[in-house]
Amino acid sequence: MTNNLRISFITICSAVAVLIAGCSSMKTPATADVAVSKAAVDNAASAGAAEYAPLEMTSAREKMALANKAMTDKDYKLASELASQAQADAKLAQSKASSAKARAAADALQDDIRVLREELNRSNTK
Repeated sequence: MTNNLRISFITICSAVAVLIAGCSSMKTPATADVAVSKAAVDNAASAGAAEYAPLEMTSAREKMALANKAMTDKDYKLASELASQAQADAKLAQSKASSAKARAAADALQDDIRVLREELNRSNTK
């Protein structure tokens, strides 16, 4: 009987250890996801996404706020999902900002080329 009791005790302890490990590992990925997503939102903001992609930036910030709330509520699965969505929105916003800046630079360069051509044409006709 004591042998069966030991086996039961060891089985219960093993199950508890597995449950504890499972619960603690669920917190770590959500924390990492939220941190990475926050960095993505910060990078997008510093790239000018609020000016060039305001809808995407607003969406990213709202989802980050919801992810932080889910972390506070210990709903790590939801926090991880929202953080991933926020990161995707932030990357899209950053890409749109970079594209808009590149387009503006290309337009300015084209204007400079046009002015130079006009000046060359004027000097050649004299």
